[in-house]
Amino acid sequence: MFVRKKHNKGGSTSILVVDKSHNSYKILKNFGCSSNVIELKKLVARAEDFILEKTGLNNSLFPEKEDEAILEFTSTISNSQIQVIGPELIFGRLYDYIGYNAIDSDLFRHLVLSRLASPGSKLKTIDYLSRYQGVNLSIDKIYRFLDNLCYRKDKKQEDKIKDQADIKSQVEQITFEHTKSVLGGRVDVVFYDMTTLYFETEDEDDLRKTGFSKDGKHQNPQIFLGLLVGMEGNAIGYEIFEGNIFEGNTFIPLLKRIGKRFNLDHPIVIADSGLLSKKNIQGLEEEGYEYILGARPKNESDKIKQQILNLELKYNQIAVLQRNERTRLIISKTENRAKKDYHNRKRGLARLTKRVNSGKLTKSSINNKGYNKYLKLEGEVIISIDEDKFQKDQVWDGIKGYVTNTKLNANEVIANYRNLWYIERAFRMSKTDLRVRPIYHRLYNRIEAHITICFTAYTIMLEMERRLKAANSRISINRASEISLNMYQIVFQLPKSKTFRKQLLKMDPEQEELLKIIGI
Repeated sequence: MFVRKKHNKGGSTSILVVDKSHNSYKILKNFGCSSNVIELKKLVARAEDFILEKTGLNNSLFPEKEDEAILEFTSTISNSQIQVIGPELIFGRLYDYIGYNAIDSDLFRHLVLSRLASPGSKLKTIDYLSRYQGVNLSIDKIYRFLDNLCYRKDKKQEDKIKDQADIKSQVEQITFEHTKSVLGGRVDVVFYDMTTLYFETEDEDDLRKTGFSKDGKHQNPQIFLGLLVGMEGNAIGYEIFEGNIFEGNTFIPLLKRIGKRFNLDHPIVIADSGLLSKKNIQGLEEEGYEYILGARPKNESDKIKQQILNLELKYNQIAVLQRNERTRLIISKTENRAKKDYHNRKRGLARLTKRVNSGKLTKSSINNKGYNKYLKLEGEVIISIDEDKFQKDQVWDGIKGYVTNTKLNANEVIANYRNLWYIERAFRMSKTDLRVRPIYHRLYNRIEAHITICFTAYTIMLEMERRLKAANSRISINRASEISLNMYQIVFQLPKSKTFRKQLLKMDPEQEELLKIIGI
């Protein structure tokens, strides 16, 4: 039994399977004819498969068959059949694990995963999804989706769909349940802080206002983002506020909303000195919260300030003062903070000296704002630096204060407050890794939708970090994102069954490690 190539008068070639027995030849099957070389190879392959099926022999009957089949197969593969699968394989699995797959929106999933794999503008997202995921979207479709992702700002829209939960609400619910699970079923401590997010425009509106920018973009309109997290930076909830709002007025509204919604069992609330105000302390106490807030020792009453100085603390010493009947003031002094304070004062003084020498300062510049307190007026027109006041401030170098109404001892108060770096890291990860800023949107709902997408991506990123740490892996979060963009699969059609198959391409050791950590 063998394959015969019969050349026809018309120039085509017929592919036949012929059997020779009893000195005679018998055509068992005609597989067709063609004048195309590739088509003939396919016919020959089918004929050889037929012989193998009839005889039960292996490929050794046709030693060149396997090589030819591979060459033929690879010659038919196009770029469109090779897809980047890593972001879906890695981040998509974490998306599902956390529970975000309960959100009935493929587009939300695409926007979150692309934020992790290739953060950028929505136009860049469209390009990424088209080029790497084979998903073609228009910018108008994305904007319409963002308009309806969060409903709470549009009262008419909110009434119309009051029986539905918007995606932001779903995200917060899923995120909180995940955070509670990671933290052992309880949220005993929460951390709050704010940052500013600026816009690439000069126009203000009801939300985007110019104000004090923590990004140094004082000329750009901005919004405030208030973020509440648990231990290790696990996300709980967020709120956005007008760009010129007083930072202290944002704390209690968010805490009350989150506490009521998730029935938080009054965890200890930790925040920096920017939230230290009588109004906030009163609000926390009225709601029954224990708190640890960063203090500003130099802004305390003269009586308290004198008590602090009378302590004459040495480095690494801690003292406790009774601030009032409800709160204590924990005071510590460290060498590292003393060096930092001195460095900052010297730098501030140098800048102030430069301004004095410019001759542009006036009487209005003499105030207690920042380092302006070191200015003094000589005669009627001469403004100079008060060196004596600068030197006297040195007694405060290294001193840090904490206001609390908890029953924790001083060391526990300080240890808990130092965990505030979790939220600082959350802002850093969001601003650098996820590029939450600058924001190019104008409408409120689109701005909040953008924050919701980044909030979701941050939670996934944190889960990724948790798994990498548990596995003692040297792979960083950024490296994991880079690795995911080099994981491919090929989509092809089987020649016999005509069915389509997807096959992952072989992974290198680093990719295999990441897959194992994710659980694949």
